Formats: sequence, C-alpha cells, structure tokens
Amino acid sequence: MLMTDNVKASFYKNGAYIDKEEEIVADETITVVINETLTRSFSISPNSLEDFTVGYMLGEGIIETVDNIEKLEVNGNKITATVNLEDFDIMKELIVGSDCFGGWRTKIDLINKVESDFKVSGEEILENIEKIREKATTWEKTGGTHVAGLVNNEKDKFISREDISRHVAVDKVIGASAREKLDFKNSYIVYSGRMPADVLIKLARVGIPLIASNAAPTLSGYTVADEANITMIGFAREDKFNVYTHPEHLKK
Repeated sequence: MLMTDNVKASFYKNGAYIDKEEEIVADETITVVINETLTRSFSISPNSLEDFTVGYMLGEGIIETVDNIEKLEVNGNKITATVNLEDFDIMKELIVGSDCFGGWRTKIDLINKVESDFKVSGEEILENIEKIREKATTWEKTGGTHVAGLVNNEKDKFISREDISRHVAVDKVIGASAREKLDFKNSYIVYSGRMPADVLIKLARVGIPLIASNAAPTLSGYTVADEANITMIGFAREDKFNVYTHPEHLKK
C-alpha cells in the first residue's frame, strides 16, 4: 500500500486561487485479530504492517519476544496473529489501543524498571535527531507523519519508520528492530512528537533506556520515565536539548 496519494486542490495567495495537484499522506483503518479473540482497529499509515503488529504486541505486553508469535498474516487491511503466551487471556483484558490514550496509571504498575548500563553522548543524540529528519521522506512531501528511529550501535543499526500516529511510528520501529533481534537494552529511540505515558510504557516494556524527541514531554510521560528508569530528552534541536529524567545514561 502507498504512503501518499495525489489529490486536486487549490492554492490561495494575494487574493487569488490557483488550481494545483497536492500530495497528501494516506491512512487506512487496519484491523488486528489476535488468537481469534482480541480484535483492535487502528487508523494508521498502511505500510510496515508486520512491524507494527509485532511492535504493538510487544509494547502492550501481549507477547514477551518475537518467538511467542506462531503465525502472522497480512491480508489487505486485516492482520491475523496467533501467539502462544500462557497469560494471553489475562493480558487481553488490559489492552488499550495504540492510537489512543488511556489507563496508564494502572499499566505502569505492570511494567518492570529498565535495567541497563547503556550510555550515549549528547553529540550522537543530536546527530541522530537530525538523521530522522532526513529519513522522514513522507513528512517532507506531505507534512502529515511522525517518524521514529531506533539506534543500536552494537550492530551499527539505524532503523526508522513513519506513520500518521506517533504511537504507531514507535510500534513499527520496535517491531522492525525486534524482528532483527536487536538488543533493546543497548538501544535508544529518536523521535518526533510529544512524549506521553503510553509511548514511554512501550519503551519500558521492551527495555529501551532512553528516548530523545525534538518535541515536549507530558507530565504523564515524565512520570513513567522517572518510575521506569528511562532517560527522557526533549526539545532536541540544533546543538541543545533538555534532560528530564535519569541522566545516568548520558556520557559526560
């Protein structure tokens, strides 16, 4: 499925309208069915759907590793997954959608603190914040997406994904990285968009120790980052950023 489409539009300037063709971002309603009993629908960009499903299930605690997935099939706008987790029936009662907000105060009690000795320099973080801007080709054309990147220096990996939803962009990049068997505890996320609790809970569940964004944190996101031992960096732009929680993952 294509990330963009061309539509007829008009441009207004100096009192006049000019007909033109405009490229806009595509979105679709995608339905995920897990173990035939849990069904969720999402409005997302219709690409990297396998990555999204894996990342969503990891971030929501439905699975612990990619190895818990027995089957994953994409058929048009429907994704079917079969997982072998023993506590699936319990976990499905706790799920909230990846494209909406809710229930974080309950969910934070169900996640472990991130345990990691990972450290990274401020210079590298700023370099990779700039790199995700370069990778955001759909945003460059349309202005309609968020972008997330996962950096893993052990395997010299930089994986990025775009989506109309900032939550789903994170799901996609987590899923893509999990499918490549990258070590999350020695990785970090660079990201465009606010940092609320539900995004930070995804990182905590998979064990990612740091997130850096060019945008702002929210109080709920700050609370989760502080509780889960995650370094939260905001307003990363040009040669500066703010550090809100756990600076021990930063090289001095």
